[in-house]
Formats: sequence, structure tokens, C-alpha cells
Amino acid sequence: MKHSFSKLALAACIAVAPIFSANAAYDLDKPVNLTFAAQEVGTAAYTYATAIQSVMLKELPKGSNITITTTSPGAVGAPLIVNNAAKCDVVMSNSAPSKWSKEDGILGKKPTPNIAAIAGGLGHDFINVMFTKKFVDKTGIKTIEELVAKKHPVKIVIKKNGTLGELSAEKLFEALGAKLEDVKAWGGVVEKTGGDAIKSGLQDDIYDMTIDHIGAGQSNTTELCMTHDMVDVQLADSTLDKLVEMGYNYVTVEPNTWKGQTEQIKTVGSQQLVLVSSTMDEAVAYHLAKAVCENADALGDQVASMKYFDPKVAGSKAVTGVDLHPGAKAYYQEKGYKAE
Repeated sequence: MKHSFSKLALAACIAVAPIFSANAAYDLDKPVNLTFAAQEVGTAAYTYATAIQSVMLKELPKGSNITITTTSPGAVGAPLIVNNAAKCDVVMSNSAPSKWSKEDGILGKKPTPNIAAIAGGLGHDFINVMFTKKFVDKTGIKTIEELVAKKHPVKIVIKKNGTLGELSAEKLFEALGAKLEDVKAWGGVVEKTGGDAIKSGLQDDIYDMTIDHIGAGQSNTTELCMTHDMVDVQLADSTLDKLVEMGYNYVTVEPNTWKGQTEQIKTVGSQQLVLVSSTMDEAVAYHLAKAVCENADALGDQVASMKYFDPKVAGSKAVTGVDLHPGAKAYYQEKGYKAE
């Protein structure tokens, strides 16, 4: 009987085994249950979420659970559903939309003050601008700065409203002192549609150019460049600087990322981050940050784009867009990493 009781007692202790931290104030002694919102299966957000979920569970007490849902509207809308833990505890977002959402509101909604970051810089996405070669040969225009200055009647195709691709196109034109709707006044066209339609429209020369926010290997752009002559557009340094002021960060696109792209492209991007409600328990946020940062290699092994993740700068405003959660900030400060 005594032996049996000991086994039961041991099992009970294991079930609620405490997780200790360098600072006792952030110890966890009971299981944690969280909802982690991502987009549908097959999206980058879902892929990131499943990888991050696996390492987070290693850092939480035994018996903890992180349920992944597919209820996120995507990077742009993500801050809305985690604000004050409205619809989830954790969500994948991007740094720039998080910044815009917290400061000014986004998608016609009020600002979301109750959002905070756990870790940023989880990827290598970037603003990608391309002309068709036919357009360049016909007009001689090779930069978007020249295009806007001449108010050329260009035919642009971009992603639908509410996507980071569409918002990035708007922000790019804003950095150039113009608006997307100005293109129509110039006699041009701005079409907003899905990825497949963008690809086929450019292949058929229905459109002259596209602007998107994507990562290397994105399937539609990869296929487009393999089947049609496209010209990669280098943005001017002054344009890039303005985009960084808006919340993006500098990104380098290596040569041969796309077929026909033989030169390095300097651009900007807004990377994935783990976003939570600022009302989350500080001890939980501490351990979530620790889990992501101390399993950086494992995350890179699971998702190629996460090989760019650098824990030393994961708490910097340049890659989070918003303030760190106080619990996460405590972890970064302990490690001597950037913590903003």
C-alpha cells in the first residue's frame, strides 16, 4: 500500500511539475491552457504556429495545453482578435500591422492598446515589386519612383483588401507622396484579386506590374518568373528609409531568389512575430519568450524561413513593431538581449 501511494504521489508531482526561471517571480507551478490562433492549414501563419506550439509546450508545466485554431484573419487582422485576449491568447502577426493597429487602428477598427510581443523577426518576408519586361521595354521605366513622377498610366495588380500585400502597396505609394487611387486618375488601373489571378494576369500581359509582401520561394511568384520575363524593381534608398519609418525593417533579397534576378535587391519587410494580449500573466509570457528563443535552432529546422530568427534582437522594436510583454521583457533582459 505504501509503495502504491508513493507511485501515485510521484505521478501527481510530475503532473504539476513546476517550471523554474532565473527569477522566482516567474516560476510556473500549474498547467497552462492557451489558444493559439493561426490562419487555415497551408498558410505561413499555420506552419509557424505549429512549430512554435511544439517548443512552447516543452517550456510549460506538464499537463499544459496549447490549442491551435484557424480563426485568425491573417497578419493584418491578427491584433484585433488578441487585443485584451478577445478571441485568443496568442496569435501570429507581422510587425508593421501590429504597430499600425496599436497606434492608429487598422481595417477601419479602433486602435488595439492591449497587445504585446513575445518574439519578433520570425522570418524573411519582404516587399516585392516587379514590372513585366514588356512594360519596361515599351516605356523605358525601370523604377517606381520614375513611374510615380511621370504619373504613367500603369496597370497594377495586387492582393485583395485586408492583406499585407495590399497594405504594403498602399504604404509604398504613400512613401512616394502618392496614393494607389491616383493611378486611375493617370489613366491606369489598379486591380485587387487573388494570387493565382495575379500570376496569370501578368503572364498574359494584362497587367504591367505587381507589388506584394512575400518570402523567397512563394509559389506564384516563383512560377511567374519561370514562365514569363519579369524585371525586379530596386526601390530608392529614400523610399526604403520612409518605409522603415512606417514600421518595416531592412531586408536583403539574395541574387537568384527569382529566376532572372541576378542582382541583390535591398528592400524592406515586416516579419512574423508572436503576439499576445498585454493582460497575459507575466510568468506565462516569460516562459513563452524563453521557449521560442532557446529553441531557435529547432524552429529553423522545422521552418526554413525561421533560420533567420535571431533571439538577440527578437525583442527589439524594429522586429516587433510593438512593446514587449513585461514578462517577455524580463527574459530578454536576463539574457542581455535587446528588450524594447
